[in-house]
Amino acid sequence: QVQLVESGGGLVQPGGSLRLNCTASGIIFSINRMGWYRQPPGKQRELVALITSAGSTNSADAVKGRLTISRDNAKNTVYLQMNSLKPEDTAVYYCNAEVRAIPRGIPRDYWGQGTQVTVSS
Repeated sequence: QVQLVESGGGLVQPGGSLRLNCTASGIIFSINRMGWYRQPPGKQRELVALITSAGSTNSADAVKGRLTISRDNAKNTVYLQMNSLKPEDTAVYYCNAEVRAIPRGIPRDYWGQGTQVTVSS
């Protein structure tokens, strides 16, 4: 019913920048929380950053000051601007959204398919 499509991943050198995009489509009345998670090689998935529909954000200590989340509610899109990238930022990045399909409906969580970010010289 709802699809999240990510784009913008790739290979970048240490210190470089990337911007990830994620757009939600389908049966959507409203989107509450949107966020980015990542799964480094051999590790569990971890939170990167969250943003509410009002624009309040929360991010992991490891990325504060370097990775910035934002969203465009009119486009149902969330972004992750990634600056000063480090090799330890290498991971598959997943988009997440809490979506309400109808007014007063129960919100459900949806995930994107993931996009690879590799930071290496």
